[in-house]
Amino acid sequence: MRRLHLIALLPLAAALSGCNFVVLAPTGDVAAQQRDLLVISTLLMLLIIIPVMALTAFFAWKYRASNTTARYEPEWSHSTQMELVIWSAPLLIIICLGALTWMGTHLLDPWRPLDRISADQPVPADVKPLDVQVVALDWKWLFIYPEQGIATVNDLAAPVDRPIRFHITASSVMNAFYVPTLAGMIYAMPAMRTELNAVANSPVDSRGFSSNYSGAGFSGMSFRFRALDDAAFAAWVDEARTSESQLTRANYLELERPSQNVPVQRFAAIDPTLFDAILNLCVEPGKMCMSDMMAIDAKGGQDMASVTNTLPLTYDKHSRRGTVLGGQANYVVGICTPEDLSTALTLSAAKPARGGDLAPVQGAGLPLPALNAPSFTPIRLPSSAALPGPRRPSNS
Repeated sequence: MRRLHLIALLPLAAALSGCNFVVLAPTGDVAAQQRDLLVISTLLMLLIIIPVMALTAFFAWKYRASNTTARYEPEWSHSTQMELVIWSAPLLIIICLGALTWMGTHLLDPWRPLDRISADQPVPADVKPLDVQVVALDWKWLFIYPEQGIATVNDLAAPVDRPIRFHITASSVMNAFYVPTLAGMIYAMPAMRTELNAVANSPVDSRGFSSNYSGAGFSGMSFRFRALDDAAFAAWVDEARTSESQLTRANYLELERPSQNVPVQRFAAIDPTLFDAILNLCVEPGKMCMSDMMAIDAKGGQDMASVTNTLPLTYDKHSRRGTVLGGQANYVVGICTPEDLSTALTLSAAKPARGGDLAPVQGAGLPLPALNAPSFTPIRLPSSAALPGPRRPSNS
């Protein structure tokens, strides 16, 4: 019967033989150092785990009920030598693991510029890193090459032995950027920029993906990664430049809409300010950028004008931009001053005048500027309303 059990396990062993241990066989120096950290940490822990498991089996066998020759000492309670071994060995392992983790955490910091191409090759002084701007969309990856002036969707390429500096963000929900052959994973979060420095040491054609669940299309959110020699990378760039598509802000807003299993796309030209606008949540025309908003708030705000900063963003409220649910986006394009309120003026949405500009609001005396915004949120005040009186100090 035992032989039949072993024979039944053979198909499982055959299935395991087809596994691709890509994490243990990387092609990038950063991923190789992370592999070494993983292997050394595992071996250090096995120095305790293997003896403990072996002694557990040995004691169970030696002191079994049928072994009448084993020593029986019911009054035994303490051994200084055994206590020394039990506590000193794990303590030494923990010290080694702590030192290894501390050094690895600083040497493999994703923000730390590379100081070597490989273990025996430092980074030449005249080599400039390849900048790649990465945007995690629903459910696809956008790669922008500012130096080459191109962009791709679900297709990432880089030259061999040239440092790569990734600038990573997301359009809506949090994702995780992970190319096992190149470097460890790092999160992609909206309105935040993370950085990853890596290098590929040999040509490779592998796969990258999102390692953080992000919704219905998560299983298909993967991309192709290729490390190419200089000539092949130049040919890849030239191929992208032959595309008829351009990545403008308007095209990005269409691309950002949630979609699944998206094929590779290439853009021959890009808007150089697009990544900064994505990062600051202001791709739409007329929308205040987060960096400007924070600069205003850092200076103490702008009195009543700071109310515009509290307008709910579609990222944070009812729906993500591009989805079919939720109301149409709206923006505050003007605000009353206390003097306007004291005279009980009522603001209403102005109708477009000839030429496309908005007509003056009745009673305000000033025309509203032309703004390419989806809708206008007026501030209304009944004619009988008045400003409240001065508030008394809280300590009086």
